[in-house]
Amino acid sequence: MTHHPIDSGVLQEILSRHLALYRTKVPHYQATMLNSLYSIWDKHHGRLLDVGGGTGVIAQAIAELFPVNDVVTVDLVDRFCPSLSITARQYDGTTLPFANGSFQAATLNNVLHHVPVAARVGLLREIGRVVEGPLYIKDHESEGLRDNMRLIAMDAIGNIPFGGMLWASYLTRMGWERLANASGYRIAARVTQSHYRSGAYALLFPNRLEITMRLEKAHNF
Repeated sequence: MTHHPIDSGVLQEILSRHLALYRTKVPHYQATMLNSLYSIWDKHHGRLLDVGGGTGVIAQAIAELFPVNDVVTVDLVDRFCPSLSITARQYDGTTLPFANGSFQAATLNNVLHHVPVAARVGLLREIGRVVEGPLYIKDHESEGLRDNMRLIAMDAIGNIPFGGMLWASYLTRMGWERLANASGYRIAARVTQSHYRSGAYALLFPNRLEITMRLEKAHNF
């Protein structure tokens, strides 16, 4: 589908309605993330479930900028901005409070590396229960211990201002393949972006650490 790049200024206007931080901070990282997500977007989706939405502002931006009719965001903790126009619900982390096939697609944006390793297959299968179509994942991909240390530092920088979770465990490319297969999915598309960071910051935190994927259900799901 045709992709018109999401401008960081337009995104800032959306996010600043809900979080004062973005009245002065231009969301370059978030705009790059959403553009990466849009680049592998399959089609118009009627109803979208955003899992692990945090404050809910990224789900709000998806509702306003992506080809979707309705967006619902859920998280374990209610940190949702009260000014959101989308539906936000707290859930228990195990059972999503929706009927089978309630949604046409789902997103997990920088969430899965915070989910306990033993719970990941269960989470993806539970998403598969309530979502008929693809699962879009934006996350990180590690090549080993040095990358893990980089990602821990990067997560701390990004999450502390919002009260987000700091514990994390990162997957390699092979790890992502295994997780998808064990959960009844296949990785149908994957992209890396070179525009998250530049200069010295990119040397410290290489852009290859960022990965966006579209998972589709395997025939035996």
